[in-house]
Amino acid sequence: MLKTVRSTVNVDQITGVLPVVNGGTGVTTSTGTGNTVLSAAPTLSGNVTLSTGNLIVANGQGIDFSATPNTGTSELLADYEEGTYTPTATASTGSITSFTSSGSYILIGRQVTVSITVTITNAGTGIGALQISLPFTVGSIAGMGAGTEDANTGIMLQIQAAAGTSTGFAKTYLGATPIATNNLLRLTVTYFV
Repeated sequence: MLKTVRSTVNVDQITGVLPVVNGGTGVTTSTGTGNTVLSAAPTLSGNVTLSTGNLIVANGQGIDFSATPNTGTSELLADYEEGTYTPTATASTGSITSFTSSGSYILIGRQVTVSITVTITNAGTGIGALQISLPFTVGSIAGMGAGTEDANTGIMLQIQAAAGTSTGFAKTYLGATPIATNNLLRLTVTYFV
């Protein structure tokens, strides 16, 4: 039995090996770092609360949801990332003399959702479709998205991210109206890596 004067035990106060209920060999601390290391594979019951710090999962590992069996190919959530990037933009037809752009993304498992803003400061000739770089290569299934062209008309846009590529093609629906100078494009596309 472990008895303490206080109701909280700090990690740096733990030395040696402590027994873990329902399996495992105990808890040890790594020398000098203050990290708690679980030896073997203990089974914990009840909730686990971290009052400070983060739960850090080793590369290639994740959260396994196989306790609720399903027919999918994987129940392991092994990645989460959010960030920003600067998309490049080129014209599939016509030309772009200059543009500004910004992008942000969220990656959850294999699913990526990207938000992109592009301002065409000088379109040269009318652009039939805009090729925009994506932060990750698209997997085996094409991604789709939509957006608006906030010029005078607020034309709706569609964006397709072809499988195996790192770019998306944005164009007006049915390609009826070319993208023009001073147009602010706002796009969102979702795809799987």
